[in-house]
Amino acid sequence: MRIRTGIALVFLAALTFVAAEDGNSKESVIEQLVVETLVKPETCKITSETGDTLQIHYTGRLMDGKVIDSSLSREPLVVELGKRSVITGLEQALVGLCEGQKIKATIPAHLAYGKRGFPPTIPGDSTLEFEVEVISLYQKTLWQKLVNDILPLLCLALVPTLLGLVGLYLYNKAQAQPHGKKKSKDKKSKKK
Repeated sequence: MRIRTGIALVFLAALTFVAAEDGNSKESVIEQLVVETLVKPETCKITSETGDTLQIHYTGRLMDGKVIDSSLSREPLVVELGKRSVITGLEQALVGLCEGQKIKATIPAHLAYGKRGFPPTIPGDSTLEFEVEVISLYQKTLWQKLVNDILPLLCLALVPTLLGLVGLYLYNKAQAQPHGKKKSKDKKSKKK
């Protein structure tokens, strides 16, 4: 438990805030993901990892405070970490969290919507700020690991093998055809 918490703290510490002054403006530009813990439960038995499923409530804002999206009026958003169902920066911010934890993630443009943005709501090169609450956390089960990790690799190996066996079967079938039938068909066509 202490090791996992320590790893999470090192991970969060590694994602430090880097600000750079733009030559033409006084606004600071966020270069890296910044994750700030707002509320952390007293007991944290399990932290989220890639493959886990989280139910979250979130509010996304531009840096000027304009709300771009929120799940507070809807059902919680279900996110399976590693499936890229949310923007990269948000998915990275969700790793290492506990059930009941609230965070504020400041996500640079390159980990959000990039230079294109998401018109008309999100302009290009926009840094986003998300407040997220983890409602529930479901760890990846052994069955999910089997289906998501091992089965695709097994299929990658089986498909060429099956295609090779079908090809071998067709080749052997073509080679085993009696040559006498071909000659008898030729004689019948000559008689006509």
